[in-house]
Amino acid sequence: MNQHYFSETPAGDFTPREIEVELAGAARRVLTAGGVFSPEHLDQGTATLLSALPGLTELDVVADATDVLPDAAPILDVGCGWGPIALAAALEHTDREVWAIDVNERSRELTRRNAELLGLANVRVAAPEEVPADLAFAEIRSNPPIRVGKEALHGILTAWLPRLVPGGAAYLVVAKHLGADSLQRWIAESFDGFEVDRAARKKGFHVIRAIRD
Repeated sequence: MNQHYFSETPAGDFTPREIEVELAGAARRVLTAGGVFSPEHLDQGTATLLSALPGLTELDVVADATDVLPDAAPILDVGCGWGPIALAAALEHTDREVWAIDVNERSRELTRRNAELLGLANVRVAAPEEVPADLAFAEIRSNPPIRVGKEALHGILTAWLPRLVPGGAAYLVVAKHLGADSLQRWIAESFDGFEVDRAARKKGFHVIRAIRD
């Protein structure tokens, strides 16, 4: 595990390299580099989330969002790393805008380059503070940065979960041994107007789902 993936400016040379991963049902060549999360491969948590999402999102149509935003409201990837969650969303939903945010400038650069490599014009890469304050999201898809610590993680979720449109859903993958159960309880206790459950589980990873009323 790279110890600096949540740094704004990672130390060390920025030397992108290609790897092959499966995204949206096909092999893709993408760029990664040191100083970002899981630079060598698609990590198991993200793989678990991506494999579970098609079935989960089919069950949760954002019907209640029509009075606020169209059903095609954006998707948000919080803590995008080199971009697998955002890239997969953009490949699967070419008519949807996908925002990929990360405090790590190297992660943002890699996600931009990967979106260009895959021909994805619907990906918007930004630092968290660059996201327009009035922009709301139909979905949040994230492998959140658990290792930043509980206080910082809670702050991240407090900032972004309320930006879901009514009927919108967040899908967060967390390892059981890193506190998936306690995080699910905290979300349920801390956010009024959300239905929270464990939507999927595989190889020690839980997908927490939080649907806004």
